[in-house]
Amino acid sequence: MTLELVELCSGLGFPEGPVAMNDGSVLFVDIKEETLARLGTDGKVSVVAEIPGGPNGVAIGPDGAAYVCNNGGVYSFVPFGPDQITVPAPIRPNYKGGSVHRVDLGTGEVKQLFDSYEGKRLIAPDDIVFDSAGGFWFTDTGIEDEESTRYGGLYYATIDGKTLIKAATIPMPNGVGLSPDGKTVYVSDTVYGRLWAMKITGPGQVEPGPIHGMPGNVVQTLPGYQWLDSLKVEECGRVCVGTIFNGGITVFSPDGTTEHVAIPDLFTTNLCFGGDDMRDLWITASSTGKIYRTRWPRPGLKLEYTA
Repeated sequence: MTLELVELCSGLGFPEGPVAMNDGSVLFVDIKEETLARLGTDGKVSVVAEIPGGPNGVAIGPDGAAYVCNNGGVYSFVPFGPDQITVPAPIRPNYKGGSVHRVDLGTGEVKQLFDSYEGKRLIAPDDIVFDSAGGFWFTDTGIEDEESTRYGGLYYATIDGKTLIKAATIPMPNGVGLSPDGKTVYVSDTVYGRLWAMKITGPGQVEPGPIHGMPGNVVQTLPGYQWLDSLKVEECGRVCVGTIFNGGITVFSPDGTTEHVAIPDLFTTNLCFGGDDMRDLWITASSTGKIYRTRWPRPGLKLEYTA
């Protein structure tokens, strides 16, 4: 598959978490600039809120507010290669732990909902998706360096800040999404290039995989050196995952077959569907600081809430 890409904006720090809005604009975060921003239909970018640390993933809640995962500054950003693209590096001078915020889109007010679980700081919340009950699943990415790996997890929470449940431990969870029937939660496992499928048995509860230590069932593990980032689900059930190093979007079918769609960015981190037919696709090309729009051959799954 070859896409015709339209470059909507450039010069961004490290864009992520795109959300298609009802007025045709796109909400997104800039992890490097530590902002929640909006790309208007006129191509202009405006800042909605300042979010210190590392705003990473965004979803609209049942109250019309934006809910933002914040990795807490777990990465620093450095120029790389002859083209001096921007890439994340495991340099953490100001890192203290991650959190989840609510942002009022009218006023820009930022309110922290969660920063710890059972007395321990969240590591680096990354991606988020709401279910039909108004609760949300989010990933808390692990940390890997030369000496050790700290596993992350999949969580379920409510917007009143009263409920936070750890559903599974996963090495490096990143993208999260729900199947069209709402019965399966998908999680991409970054450095393993693996997509997990977990059967939902209740709010914040998933059925583990067949072998001890498996958080669920493996849809597929990519060959070679490919990392997986954030994801969105198609109306038909395919899962589209931003792919790093082999820059592009990897489309996973539930039966494990995959298709790779190339995007001209080493860190193609995320995407979102929108438009009247849900076939408009926005892509965050993070290392080159761009956002693209294109047409996708199939409609994306409508999210539970929009604004």
